[in-house]
Amino acid sequence: METRITSEHLTQDKKPFQFNKFATFFSAPADVLPIQDINKVKNIYAQWRLRIFYSIFIGYVVFYLCKKNICAAMPQMSTELGFTNTELGMLGSTLYLTYGIGKFVNGIIADRANVKTFLPVALFLSAIANICFAVSSIFITPGQFTFFGLPSATILLWVLVFFWGCNGWFQSAGFPNIAKSLTYWYSNNERGTKWALWSTSHQTGTFISILLSGFLIAHLGWQAAFYIPAILSVFVSFFLFERLRDKPTTIGLPDIEEYREPHMAVKKDCNCPSDDDECYLEIFKKHILFNKTIWMLALAYIFVYIIRFGTEDWIIKYLVEAKNNSLSTAAMKLSFLPLFGIAGTIAAGYFSDKIFKGQRAPINVIFLVGVILAILGLKFNTSLEVLDYTFIGLIGFFTYGPQMLIGGLCAVESSSKKVASAATGFTGSFGYLGAMISGVGTGVVIDKFSWDGAIYFWMISAVLCLLLCIPMWNNKGK
Repeated sequence: METRITSEHLTQDKKPFQFNKFATFFSAPADVLPIQDINKVKNIYAQWRLRIFYSIFIGYVVFYLCKKNICAAMPQMSTELGFTNTELGMLGSTLYLTYGIGKFVNGIIADRANVKTFLPVALFLSAIANICFAVSSIFITPGQFTFFGLPSATILLWVLVFFWGCNGWFQSAGFPNIAKSLTYWYSNNERGTKWALWSTSHQTGTFISILLSGFLIAHLGWQAAFYIPAILSVFVSFFLFERLRDKPTTIGLPDIEEYREPHMAVKKDCNCPSDDDECYLEIFKKHILFNKTIWMLALAYIFVYIIRFGTEDWIIKYLVEAKNNSLSTAAMKLSFLPLFGIAGTIAAGYFSDKIFKGQRAPINVIFLVGVILAILGLKFNTSLEVLDYTFIGLIGFFTYGPQMLIGGLCAVESSSKKVASAATGFTGSFGYLGAMISGVGTGVVIDKFSWDGAIYFWMISAVLCLLLCIPMWNNKGK
């Protein structure tokens, strides 16, 4: 009897196949048989740890080229497109919103995904969002037409908000993947130093982005600040795809703790017979949703970001209006904040490893006391201008340490390696809630209580963060 194959059968057979290929591309690869030769393991581990580190460092620097470019573009966008400061502010807030939500969602996905594919694809899509953002102003010109009664300027604004929000979502997939890599490729007794060194990619990316964007805007227009970084990001995404691997065990290497700290017993996260979705959900609930320490870290991270973004975004205006500095002098003083911030990030990781033997909370407490004293010093210094440089530098030094530790390393080490990405995504979402509060909150207290209100707003945030960190003094990572 002849069997007739209809188009419906073909469609039904084809869909699962396509979906399976798609899922396989992003799914974390299975562990392979371990390499037995100890000397070979040692050589391969050394090569791959270095390769993973420089790849994720370069990758995150380039992520920032497609994120911080809008800061340099805003003045010319305002002039050419006629947007108000409030409308431009909507763009930044949109990225914070989608980034905050996406960091948690993509964190959960990253735990079950392949870093080798998920991270490069996120960077590639961020590049596409940047290109669409810039191209939109070519096809929609303010003042030339209306659509359903809406001015073209309004339509363009919402199109730009959409693409910049998409960029925030794709950007949010960067850090959870990198947190997973750092957790699986570096052990507890060295992770603080390595995590701190990698974290300087934030400041490096910001610095390069502002310089590159400023040069491109001056010579080619504001759209070039989105096109060129996007093209570079596409190339780097292919570079990452070739360089990265998911976990050591997926290329025949032992788990990092087994390799570097074999004396430490490996604690099981659950009694599930296999690493399936049910087991992951059990681990997620135990180590994140019902983990008191994670919630305390998340709340503390809100206040860290209030201090970080409050000082980064408002200190120039504070110096100009409250201390009568020129704009150039104020900008020069602010440059000491990220410069000292790099040193503070590295110092926080190194001292938590070497002095406190993997305990991070003591460093957070000490650094937060430093933040409070530095903010007070900036406020009450009225004589020596050089002290302003010092106090602003110290604000950066003492802020970036807890910023790196609380929402990143502390979150990972207070949960489980199997939910490392979700843990950092969870605390990161609270951090970007703090970023949104910082922008609105600082503006409100300035209008209500003058600049003294802003100073005390940041200082109170540091005190509250300190109070949340003190009970965790004796916590030690896994």
